[in-house]
Amino acid sequence: MAHRVLVTDKLAEEGLARLKAEPGIEVVVDTKLAKDVPALRKALGEADGIVIRSGTTLTAEVLEGQSRLKAIVRAGVGVDNIDVPAATRRGIVVMNTPGGNTVSTAEHAMDLMLSLARNVAPANDSLKAGKWDRNKFTGTQLEGKTLGIIGLGRVGLTVAARAQAFGMSVVGHDPFLSADRAQELGIENLQHLDDLWPRCDFITLHTPMTAETRNIIDAAAIEKMKTGVRIINCARGGLIDEPALLEALNAGKVAGAAIDVFEPEPPPADHPLVKHPSVLVTPHLGASTEEAQVNVAIEAARLLADFFGRGQIQFSVNMPKLDRAELEDLGLYLNLAWRLGMLHAQMARGTLKSALLTYRGEIAQKNTKLVTAAFAAGLMEAALDEQVNLVNAASMARDRGISIEERAAEAPGDFGTLIQAEVTTDRKTYLASGTLFGKQFLRLVGLGSYHLDAHPDGILMVFTHHDRPGLIGFLGKTLGDHGVNIAQMNVGRETPGGEAIGVVNLDSAPSAAALEAIEKHPDVLSVSIIKLPAQGAMPGWLS
Repeated sequence: MAHRVLVTDKLAEEGLARLKAEPGIEVVVDTKLAKDVPALRKALGEADGIVIRSGTTLTAEVLEGQSRLKAIVRAGVGVDNIDVPAATRRGIVVMNTPGGNTVSTAEHAMDLMLSLARNVAPANDSLKAGKWDRNKFTGTQLEGKTLGIIGLGRVGLTVAARAQAFGMSVVGHDPFLSADRAQELGIENLQHLDDLWPRCDFITLHTPMTAETRNIIDAAAIEKMKTGVRIINCARGGLIDEPALLEALNAGKVAGAAIDVFEPEPPPADHPLVKHPSVLVTPHLGASTEEAQVNVAIEAARLLADFFGRGQIQFSVNMPKLDRAELEDLGLYLNLAWRLGMLHAQMARGTLKSALLTYRGEIAQKNTKLVTAAFAAGLMEAALDEQVNLVNAASMARDRGISIEERAAEAPGDFGTLIQAEVTTDRKTYLASGTLFGKQFLRLVGLGSYHLDAHPDGILMVFTHHDRPGLIGFLGKTLGDHGVNIAQMNVGRETPGGEAIGVVNLDSAPSAAALEAIEKHPDVLSVSIIKLPAQGAMPGWLS
């Protein structure tokens, strides 16, 4: 069955052709859906993926109940028109194309900076109006000036390189760029914005729109800036407190501003910044070059083709990078962690509070974040009606107040690889450990303090008991009397005659009468029935 992909915004023909040529993908283009929420919701109910640009908004309302949708690709950098947490809760991978319009956006920022510095727009308007007033439009040069860049990602660093070519000094602020790397690039990366504001002649914004970056330039920030500073925004509307900027322009504190993005878009016709003589405006042209349009369209098509055809995830904003080779390499570990999560979900008595996964040996050197996500998927899926997978399991746990942490153990231990899962409820703590035998066999090797060699598949009867002669025979006879066959049995103990634990793999679930008979035995302390997938079965998100 082909994967249906919706395209609801205008996409370059080169990208559409690439997507349509991909085997196993059916492309449906309908740009009218972008403004028709009911129709969009209906269309998404029959789609596996969607490609959008800035014209389509995928809100929590739009994404609610979309059980078929698996992937969203934003042909561009920003994902502020996608409710990423809502998509994550639905188990939908969200990807963007961060490299496709990098150069175009950086060049537009430089274009606006030069035009602002040299009063290009008002001089053009004046000359076309029949005037020749050279003195009125005297500008300032870039060489020798200091440029402050907020956000040193792909675009910010590309702007930095071009500004340095103009002879500018560059300072920046980005907590995710190391000091060593910044130094290599000739950028002084300042830890605090308050250290950046007073040093800059020009400031340009290249940061995502988040709760932390909204109004990152506000009245307090402007107060700390040099008088005569010029501000450029080619990133996102909402990064600048517009009333504060307007007041600073009128007071002469800010000499000029160049704005390519607004909130909302388009801005109202009487927007005071659009009308202001010291503000240069463009209608969100950062990525509006022929090259950028083609690049992001082709990249979006490639991301979806790789996702559906090869199981690869790249440039995701809500899931670690994953390719088919890594998925195959981690497959057994993910399956084991998933089963440990399901085991804990059924063993635990009381309200889940937290989980700690400890990785030892070979697994500690691999992508344990994915393995932890698989454990979370197993832990949560039985308790929820919603689809649970690697994308949303951890966030679903967090939403319910369950913290899931991981750590790598330094000592190698008794096994080549070991996953130890410790789950805490409001009543007690449960411990289960698993390992791999060879290249295909999963084993449960620990429950609590007891060592085992059990098979984590099918129907398990887990019982704690006193280590007394005749108990195993009693269990076999009782189950046999009730028509239940034993497939495997494993017992762990610490001392002969003390408390012990048993794990029995059964061909069918025992009846209530059989369990009642077992529980009444004086040496049986507790009995739990655990239902796990059959041997070799894989979760849907892994198969």
